[in-house]
Amino acid sequence: MKFLYSHRTRAADGQRVHIASLTEALKARGHDIVMCGPDNDTSGKLDAAARRGLTALLPAPFYECAEYGYSFPAYRRVQAQASSSKPDILYERYNLFYHAGVWLKRKTGLPLLMEVNAPLAEERAAHGNLFFKDWAQRSEAAIWRSADMVLPVTEALADYVRAAGVPESRIEVIQNGVEERFLTPQDPAPVRARYGLEGKLVLGFAGFVRDWHGLDRAVRFLAETGRDDLRLLIVGDGPARAGLEKLAHELGVADRVAFTGVVQREEMPAHVAAFDIALQPAVVPYASPLKLFEYMAQGKPIVAPSAPNIREVLTGGEDGLLFGEGEFETALSMLVGDAGLRARLGAAARETLKKRDYTWAGNARRVEAIAEKLKARV
Repeated sequence: MKFLYSHRTRAADGQRVHIASLTEALKARGHDIVMCGPDNDTSGKLDAAARRGLTALLPAPFYECAEYGYSFPAYRRVQAQASSSKPDILYERYNLFYHAGVWLKRKTGLPLLMEVNAPLAEERAAHGNLFFKDWAQRSEAAIWRSADMVLPVTEALADYVRAAGVPESRIEVIQNGVEERFLTPQDPAPVRARYGLEGKLVLGFAGFVRDWHGLDRAVRFLAETGRDDLRLLIVGDGPARAGLEKLAHELGVADRVAFTGVVQREEMPAHVAAFDIALQPAVVPYASPLKLFEYMAQGKPIVAPSAPNIREVLTGGEDGLLFGEGEFETALSMLVGDAGLRARLGAAARETLKKRDYTWAGNARRVEAIAEKLKARV
């Protein structure tokens, strides 16, 4: 089949990983992918500096109007691509106020698959940078209801889609996944040597470093335990890094916390392999964290919140150690003190990932099956 992939994503973070990984997996299955977005480079190379664009320049009301206005040139672009490439399926990554795909579907009858990664109207309102809240909610619901099939990344997120009025028959949950190269065993020695981690017990975190990730709790844990054999390896960069570095200095554990900065995608498996314990200290309640699957693929014991979206993937005590409110330190202490538990949970996590096929190749097969059904209806 030929997929026309429409998006409005410029970010060089997990969003770009998702776009590149899924489209490459679809290509590997023999499908043609025609990209249509503001930046069609899906090489996965990450820049340390985030692209700020209009967000930094315009007040929220003007920015939101500009977001909606962007749909018009985007529609002309996607319409031109559809006219020239004659796709079978329109696949769109949902973004707030982005109506280009819906308009093309109405114009051409092209089947529309809508991937949803977050309830952006709620998310942006919660973070205080949304002015037209009612308009955003109506826009979001209208976009979701217009799709032939909506693909939320968790069952928790699917509840938002249902609440917006999308029938159950047009919802299918497809969790995020991991590239199959993450399943290849890696030698952790080079990464451990690079950051002075030889002979240490390494607590590891991978991803964009934000305040809500709760990594300050891991830094404080290092200080409270007083164990010189513990190290914290933070693989990534982000706005919370400076605060964490300051906290580590204040607590006297700066020499036990290592930041890698931005790591390119092909180097991530080896970095995760260097972990003894993989950390997910906090989670957005509707997210499907990429890092979770990276940890599982490398067979790492995971400590994560016992949130509904995490329990969709992991079972507490079987393939992950899940903690309740205020129990992060207790759970982490259990893993630090029990090598057998670490080995058992890590091996079980890897088996769960393989059994449920939480890979991008598996997701490509799922998307392909849905697309074939939609194509057959046309």
